[in-house]
Amino acid sequence: MALAKIRTIVLDCPAPHALAGFYAQVLGGEVKGAPDADWVDLFVDGLRLAFQRAPGFVAPRWPGGEHSQQIHLDLDVEDMEAREKDVLALGATALDLADNGGRRGFRVYADPAGHPFCFIRA
Repeated sequence: MALAKIRTIVLDCPAPHALAGFYAQVLGGEVKGAPDADWVDLFVDGLRLAFQRAPGFVAPRWPGGEHSQQIHLDLDVEDMEAREKDVLALGATALDLADNGGRRGFRVYADPAGHPFCFIRA
């Protein structure tokens, strides 16, 4: 028997509304929260991602190191090359694109606040 159910996944960041907007463009969904709010929610496909203002936020570094990633999102995509162009245009940063001609099956990016996430070939 499970002890609990996940309600929300929360990412610390310097600008919650902006980061929620980035993920809304990547994942779809509805952003709820004022532009200057310290907490903003993104509701998408029955999930809730939240973005919390963190004074003194230090972006994670991938891979590991002094500021470990702590958490990352794995996102399925149908067309890796097309979605890569789209997400880079939205403000993501490429961290590791060496997927060995598609054999590895994933590529690593950072969102505008520096959180790593992966596109996984669906």
